[in-house]
Amino acid sequence: MTDKPDWTGRRLRVEIGPVAHGGHCVARHEGRVVFVRHALPGEVVVAEVTEDAGGGFCRADAVEVVTAAPGRVAPPCPLADMALGRDRCGGCDWQHADAGTQRELKAAVIAEQLRRIAGIERDVQVRELPGGPLRWRTRARLAVDRRGRAGFRAHRSHRVVPVDDCPITVEGALDGVTGRRWRPGAELGVARDADGEVHVSAVDHKPQRRRSRAVTRQVSGSGVARETAAGRSFQVAAQGFWQVHHAAAEVFAQVVARFAAAPEGGAAWDLYGGVGLFAAPLAEQVGPTGSVLLVESSRQAVEDAVANLRDLPQVDFRAGLVEHVLDDTSVPSPDVVVLDPPRKGAGRAVVDAITARRPRRVVHVACDPAALARDVGLFEERGYRLGELEAFDAFPMTHHIECIALLERDPSGE
Repeated sequence: MTDKPDWTGRRLRVEIGPVAHGGHCVARHEGRVVFVRHALPGEVVVAEVTEDAGGGFCRADAVEVVTAAPGRVAPPCPLADMALGRDRCGGCDWQHADAGTQRELKAAVIAEQLRRIAGIERDVQVRELPGGPLRWRTRARLAVDRRGRAGFRAHRSHRVVPVDDCPITVEGALDGVTGRRWRPGAELGVARDADGEVHVSAVDHKPQRRRSRAVTRQVSGSGVARETAAGRSFQVAAQGFWQVHHAAAEVFAQVVARFAAAPEGGAAWDLYGGVGLFAAPLAEQVGPTGSVLLVESSRQAVEDAVANLRDLPQVDFRAGLVEHVLDDTSVPSPDVVVLDPPRKGAGRAVVDAITARRPRRVVHVACDPAALARDVGLFEERGYRLGELEAFDAFPMTHHIECIALLERDPSGE
């Protein structure tokens, strides 16, 4: 038996192949796959191996560019500089690519995931959101190092890289956060809402006998963010879920409403409905004689949704896991379903519960292309076909993408 290779620390000269899901590209060396960050397809780079478990692949960071691709640019953030090596901030994946190249790479990832997982061939374009690739992020989570400095973690590491500023966060979000000392090991949540109020919370992990106790304290702001979208005002817990790109909620609500096209007097489901962003336009479409069921597992979010949509009595609110609520046969069958599941996707149980009620349309909002492809494949098995697909660069400089897919019941299966 031969020993498994361990290339950790080894430098390899490799030619970079296609982009892969996760913020890296694929290269090959001596019969092994090398997933290389901070490189672009078509480049020749020197890559230093950072992780090697001894199998058929390893992970590496580009440390020298021998032949650059046309889309390569100097990173706008100094903490993404190649010269820093492993001391680079892990928050961004594509600072070395111009904005157009980033969108092309993300489109290729979506198309590859749909083809490989769901067996669907689809040309994909990723749309830019208003505001450009910098100063878009309204919410951020930071960690605190042993010296009490706030920062972001290095890639696939618990090590904290201290920061003075972050060029993808909106102006003012980190004021008063990065310039002070915090309890070592704390975690910080920062949100700047539509009114310009900055909400900062700190989670301190305090030892208690043989375990630690997490204590959350509000440092600044009221803790209740005020946001606007779809012609309405929303209140949301500052550390609760809201789209992090300042323009995303408005754009996504418009696309969801267009895809849903819920009939007047009809029934709609808004699954994983949060604080009511998508339930609001659905309620307007079905009107006062229709119904909208909003299902959300976070009780705090449901309480916020009730307050946000108090003027829409056609909305019914259920706090609980989606798969459990949909087991209730008294829930009216929908004409349209909107679902915005967590990153892992909806999964078979939820897809089966939805398709058993035979809605005409399903609008799927997804922040992970692999999870979207898995769910789309499940819907296809149940007689739903992928119609329109909108993809958005809602997280510039990172590998994350937001997709909104329209699935329509195949009439030939009726």
